[in-house]
Amino acid sequence: MEVIHKIGRRKTAVARVYVSEGKGNITVNGKDFKSYFSTATLQYKVNQPLTLTDNDGNFDININVYGGGVTGQAEAVRLAISRAMCEVNEENRGVLKPEGLLTRDPRMVERKKFGQKKARKKFQFSKR
Repeated sequence: MEVIHKIGRRKTAVARVYVSEGKGNITVNGKDFKSYFSTATLQYKVNQPLTLTDNDGNFDININVYGGGVTGQAEAVRLAISRAMCEVNEENRGVLKPEGLLTRDPRMVERKKFGQKKARKKFQFSKR
């Protein structure tokens, strides 16, 4: 099996995932993924596509991720791994699609408008 390359995005985070056959090592930006994603919730998000498709210890995954915060990065990694699992075996699509793991979350930060404090918040109004 050759290396599978997939990209996942969430908000401003971009994750590039390289999947190859191996023993289940996951590295993120040169670190072990458990040290990069410190909380159990984020680790669960990264592992979710692998556990649903029963591929926990079958693949070595090398991940490059940049932009955004840790939650956005974890969800970008989850999307990229889900896409890679679909390419490994087309039957995995039927497992991942109902869980919503193949859907790119389109929500982005709304831009700040001029004459306002933030996107929707206004400057304080003084009557007198």
